[in-house]
Amino acid sequence: MVSFKQYHDEKLYFHKEMKLSFSQCDKFHRLKLSELLAITSDVAVEDYNERGLSWNFLAEHDTAILLSRVAFRLHKMPKTNDLITVHTWEEAPQGLQLFRKYEITADNGEKLVSGVSSWLIVNPSTRRIIKPALFTLREAPTFSTPLDSLECGKIQQDENAAFLEERKVRPSELDGNGHVNNSKYGDYITDCLTEEQQSMQLKDFRLNYAKEATCGQTLKLYKSEDKAQHTITITGKQEQNVCFESVLYF
Repeated sequence: MVSFKQYHDEKLYFHKEMKLSFSQCDKFHRLKLSELLAITSDVAVEDYNERGLSWNFLAEHDTAILLSRVAFRLHKMPKTNDLITVHTWEEAPQGLQLFRKYEITADNGEKLVSGVSSWLIVNPSTRRIIKPALFTLREAPTFSTPLDSLECGKIQQDENAAFLEERKVRPSELDGNGHVNNSKYGDYITDCLTEEQQSMQLKDFRLNYAKEATCGQTLKLYKSEDKAQHTITITGKQEQNVCFESVLYF
């Protein structure tokens, strides 16, 4: 029987070993985008949990940390039954955002995924953003390391994107914060792709979270393609307010 570990090393990098299940993968046996988002955000949460910064602890200190942007480079998409290790570490804040990086490796050490995310610190009662300098519940890192991934910067809207469909937010998509869990947007995006597009090898993926969506709201989904750049852009809106923006690179 294989046992799995999770631990911090001497640099405070967090490592979590796991096996990918059948349900986490698509019909091509590749890890779903939604599961990639879930795994990486969950290890970020677990990193903080192991350091004494649980969701409850943060709430008691009028603090919540919300995912803002992500970017992942898919060197080789993990597949069903793969034994993987997810590595994550926090880096120096920039502006109003916290930054975190990730690597996912196979059991033989092969690099599968590289990525970066940015997070906003907010007061859950007032919804006001808290500056990283005021987040003193842990010692902030001061270093930044290079990583083979796109930056998780602002995605520009394509004003010529075509309306695709409406999607109503269901109770099963919510998390403990009362809004759509960040991983669910991976399913929204995948469902906007044709079968041929779903079968293609995805190289990079970027996602911006702009406005939370709650139960009963309806998102209007828009799609555009740039065949010269081999990209597809998917945007979700609540009326005129952008909820999320994403770009897939093939």
